[in-house]
Amino acid sequence: MDFKDLQPEIGVRWRSRMCLFLLSFLHLTKGQVRYSIPEELKIGSLVGNIAQDLGFDLKRLRSGRARIVTGENIQYIELRADKGTLIVNKRIDREQLCGDTTPCSFTFEILFENPMELHPVTIEVLDVNDNAPIFQNNHLKFEISESVVVGSRFRIESADDDDVGQNGLQNYILTQNDNFVLKQNVNPDGSKYAEIVLQKALDREVQPHLSLTLLAVDGGTPQKSGTVLIDVNILDFNDNAPVFNQTVYKATVVENAPKGTYVITVNASDIDSGLNAKITYSISKSKSGKATLFDIDDTTGTIYVTKEIDFEKDKKIEFRVEAKDQGGLTDSSKVEIEIIDVNDNAPVINIMSFNSPVAEDSPIGTTIGILNVKDLDSEENGQIRCRIEGNVPFKIKSNVRNYYALTTDAELDRETVSEYNITLVCSDQGSTSLSTKKILNLKLSDINDNAPVFTKNIFSAVVKENNSPGVSILTLSAQDSDENRNAQVAYILEDRDIGGSPISEYISVNSQSGLIHAVRSFDYEQIKDFVFVISAQDGGSPPLRNNVTVKILIQDQNDNPPQILYPVQTGGSVIAEIVPRSADVGYLVTKVVAVDVDSGQNAWLSYKLQKATDRALFEVGLQNGEIRTIRQVTDKDAVKQRLTVIVEDNGQPSRSATVVVNVAVADSFPEVLSEFTDFIHDKDYNKNLTFYLVLALSVVSFLFITSLVVIISVKIYRWRQSRILYHSNLPVIPYYPPRYSDTLRTGTLPPMCNYELCRTIDLKNSDNKLCRDGSQKMLIMEPSSAGTMQRMHAEKSILDEPDSPLEVSYNFMLSCFTLK
Repeated sequence: MDFKDLQPEIGVRWRSRMCLFLLSFLHLTKGQVRYSIPEELKIGSLVGNIAQDLGFDLKRLRSGRARIVTGENIQYIELRADKGTLIVNKRIDREQLCGDTTPCSFTFEILFENPMELHPVTIEVLDVNDNAPIFQNNHLKFEISESVVVGSRFRIESADDDDVGQNGLQNYILTQNDNFVLKQNVNPDGSKYAEIVLQKALDREVQPHLSLTLLAVDGGTPQKSGTVLIDVNILDFNDNAPVFNQTVYKATVVENAPKGTYVITVNASDIDSGLNAKITYSISKSKSGKATLFDIDDTTGTIYVTKEIDFEKDKKIEFRVEAKDQGGLTDSSKVEIEIIDVNDNAPVINIMSFNSPVAEDSPIGTTIGILNVKDLDSEENGQIRCRIEGNVPFKIKSNVRNYYALTTDAELDRETVSEYNITLVCSDQGSTSLSTKKILNLKLSDINDNAPVFTKNIFSAVVKENNSPGVSILTLSAQDSDENRNAQVAYILEDRDIGGSPISEYISVNSQSGLIHAVRSFDYEQIKDFVFVISAQDGGSPPLRNNVTVKILIQDQNDNPPQILYPVQTGGSVIAEIVPRSADVGYLVTKVVAVDVDSGQNAWLSYKLQKATDRALFEVGLQNGEIRTIRQVTDKDAVKQRLTVIVEDNGQPSRSATVVVNVAVADSFPEVLSEFTDFIHDKDYNKNLTFYLVLALSVVSFLFITSLVVIISVKIYRWRQSRILYHSNLPVIPYYPPRYSDTLRTGTLPPMCNYELCRTIDLKNSDNKLCRDGSQKMLIMEPSSAGTMQRMHAEKSILDEPDSPLEVSYNFMLSCFTLK
């Protein structure tokens, strides 16, 4: 029955006593703690409060990352840093751990960091009676000569009990018989063995065979025992046993000695003669099995090596040899072999802690790892020196025995070197030095120490006007040499105004890709380029940013047709250019004036004659728009000539505008008037001149009363027109065709008449001024807002009665109808 079988029976009472027993064995000396515990405790059982015994609080255990260091040994004990206690981590078998060594204990160390401290802890393992005495052979045979004298002693193979102390082997008991009694002896090492002593002479003829039972018992509670059967065969006469010439044989052998290496020779003698004096040698069986490393020649007694010997496992080996004669008499002697160490073990590097990655801004001297280096050899063969290979910003130093700290020795920069392979070399001081290399891969963690950098100092792009809103314009690119979140670049549009509007109404930028989109359609005629600033900001904390200037150029498109400035086309009004029939070839009739608000080749204009009443009479200048006669005017040419001029720009595709020019070929004004009166009727004017004359006579008195109001209205109207012209964003291009001026006797009409024309781009707001001279003649026909009206200014000769009341009323009425 073992300790685990006893636990249910012992109960609470046993546990209480055991706790008192453990506490009585706890003691502290200069930071070294010692505990005593029984073997075979359950896993998780409490060993002791190490924090209290070392005088530390729980915060120190956590901040110092306290842990148990056992090296290559089994970790039987676990540290619970949250409670500061030691508990059983693995099953502890005292016999497996220490064998017959007493007291039995094992030692480990508790390692603290920041600062580094080492506290050894010794655990003494107390024996419990969990092993019964066991004989190596459960059946022994003896051959004893009948001539053996009374009092002769026969040694019995000792029983082995792995327990120690009171729980170990205590006594042997021999079954009752007439010939032998049991005698117990103690070896120099304290172990007990038994001998059977002949108390009555043997008589083979009376009893040739004896069967005995030997019982080995221990002193535990409950008591355990082991038995062996002893068969005694009685032989005929041999009364002397062999005797060794030495009680103890001592020798030395080098570890790793090859198989067959000579160790020592033992010698025993027997004073008998003949076969009774022939001796055979053997090695007694050992419970540890260490004797199997050697063998003995059964005839010569020579001992030699049979297996590889390791100094690190066995520094000294002891076993017993026996000499036995042919009569079965034996003697034994002890052999002690000391093992000599050789440098056959390289240092062993154990990484206790290693911090990777480490921040690139770590200060010089930061500990990144703790190493434990051991060499199982002894003396100089076990003395160690460690170094770091290569030119790396690290160094290694020893603070505690067998422990080394790996620290930084220079500033680190992840953007220069992102990781290091640190090669550690540890060598011993043996005659043939052995070394071990260990490569540690250290990665550097990034900090946000680099701002994004744009690939260009200035970005520029060209966008065609009339673009679709949302069209992609340009992709910005900025790089950040940091990594992860610190290298995540976000693009931000900086606020500013463009023409009084925020930049966000013009463009937008994708914060992740840096792609710039147009928010609206651009008009080259309103804005030709604009500049703004984009910031690239990383995702670090705090974030870093960098700016870049972006310039957008608007490319003109041919989206505006030419605009005709002269001659003015307003509704149904007709302005007739008069060409005398006496005009020569190349006579300048008028000039078509047009503009295009586009730019470049999109604003290059060309003039062509599209339609004409008589194509053989007129031509249009391709570049200047001048209408000239290409032949002599004759009497056969029609008075009324209608020319359609098309103005085209040079865009792709080109755009155009047309204008109709009415030309009167006549020498007298009445002829012109009659022709153009018919022309007005062709334009579906519903009122005729006669109707307006009658109407003027009927309302002359009324108009006379309201004339003052009308004059005021005219002034207000013209004032408003001047304001509109002033505030217009479009260019005002006053144009006076050749031979038209304010000076008398110039222009295309006869020398007796001239006029001036003031126009804006808005044809409806044009202002016509009529100036009269003593011999002036001019014909202007223009519709009113309610329909078609005609206005005529003529010399007094037209009405035959100069300065008649009818003429005065009629002229006044015509001036009123010029208002729209």
